[in-house]
Amino acid sequence: MAVGADLRRRALAGALAVALGLILTSAAADERRRPISATATTPPEWNPPPRPAPPATTAPPFVGWSDPAKVGKPYGTAVPGLLTFRGNPTRTYYGEGPVPRTAPTQRWRFPRSGSLCAISVDQSGPKQWCGAGWTGQPAVFEREGRTWVVFGAYDRAIHFLDADTGDRILPDFPTGDIIKGSVTIDPDGFPLVYSGSRDNYYRIIAIDRGKPTELWRLSAHAVSPTMWNDDWDGAGIVIDDYLFEGGENGQFHIVKLNRAYRPDGKVTVAPQLVFHAPGWDAQLLRDIGDTNVSIENSVAVYRDTVYFANSGGLVQGWDISGLKQGRPAQRVFRFWTGDDTDASIVVDEAGALYVGSEYERGTARSNQIGQMMKLDPSRPDNPVVWRVDDRATRPAGIWGTPALYGDLVIFDTTGGDVIGLDRMTGVQRWRFRVPGYETWQSPVVVDGVLLIGDCSGVMRAYDVTNPTAAPTPLWTLTVGGCIEATPAVWHGRIYFGTRAGGIHAFGLP
Repeated sequence: MAVGADLRRRALAGALAVALGLILTSAAADERRRPISATATTPPEWNPPPRPAPPATTAPPFVGWSDPAKVGKPYGTAVPGLLTFRGNPTRTYYGEGPVPRTAPTQRWRFPRSGSLCAISVDQSGPKQWCGAGWTGQPAVFEREGRTWVVFGAYDRAIHFLDADTGDRILPDFPTGDIIKGSVTIDPDGFPLVYSGSRDNYYRIIAIDRGKPTELWRLSAHAVSPTMWNDDWDGAGIVIDDYLFEGGENGQFHIVKLNRAYRPDGKVTVAPQLVFHAPGWDAQLLRDIGDTNVSIENSVAVYRDTVYFANSGGLVQGWDISGLKQGRPAQRVFRFWTGDDTDASIVVDEAGALYVGSEYERGTARSNQIGQMMKLDPSRPDNPVVWRVDDRATRPAGIWGTPALYGDLVIFDTTGGDVIGLDRMTGVQRWRFRVPGYETWQSPVVVDGVLLIGDCSGVMRAYDVTNPTAAPTPLWTLTVGGCIEATPAVWHGRIYFGTRAGGIHAFGLP
């Protein structure tokens, strides 16, 4: 009994000691956790070591020709505006709002009376052309405190207008034939306009003088071999002092511009044609059985690859990664749609290509591939992601360049259907129809408003902010004359031409 009692006393004493130690330790911890008074002059008893900085998440700067991060964004920061057809090197920028959501009113028409018309000769013979047509999108940009609207038209001239009034800023620049395509404004701030014409020449024009002045021109016959004709429909792309352009001569051209300023402050160029190549090959000529291989679309640039197609349906990608080091461009992608492909190729942020093709030849290939397709050039042997048919009649298919909006790709068919597809799957989200005997205009989407004109002479606006619902009509404008030319949207105004002979500016009062 005595031994057991002694053991119990020792155990009790040990437990009391442990408890006392825990109390003292807890009190010290509480003291360390207690906030220091604002008037305290002594530092805290313990400061934790600083935490290491989180790893940097900023991506390294892009090295190459066309940054994927710029898909859907303006051409650059040097010149605010819509500077080329579909706005940027990937052909995915359509302007800056706000866009009128109620019916706008006409602010001006150019010319105020009469029409922009001229006689031109093509394979069908001479005929009168009026106004602006495919693609004919005006460039709208800020320069020296005012907004300019610059466009070529069917009156054989390039026009330079004040966006607010429609008055001329500079005299017209005459060319020897009509202008079908869209101009390009120099994206780096040089006062230069780049434009082709059916008169055989692609030109560089200075706008820092009392009148627009040609500084250089490239003949469609300056290279060999050529095939088809000498028109220039495509809007060139300028990146890092190089111009990329395809011609209806069937050739793809790269020009080193050598832009600079003279001692008197006037802009100058010393262009050199550093590369050209036929946009066709022997296999294409065998497949189509004719020589219509003109490049009528506007080239697109994504990372280090230039993409374009031709009237034979040949979609190509050319690697330009070694161009500045003197290495020639190399073809790295080839795909045949089977039919005339004049719509410009659109490239999304992942590098996928959206290609609209016509249905004219009616080849077995065009029946197999369809008329609207998404291609993955990283899979050159099997690039088709999805395809959509439009060949209920002949001709059929797609002339307008598709637009990307969120997870949609939106396009129109020559028969008058306007269609929104899921970009990932190609599944149709919605479809509606507009009247008129053809729909060649490229749809424009800014601020969730879809603009589409038709050959009944009506411009229409739809709300497409709900990606799963059919577009909601907002307003219509009856202008008159087939609307083939693509509209330009800039700061509350909409600028476009019609085949009736005029260029129009609409906006809210």
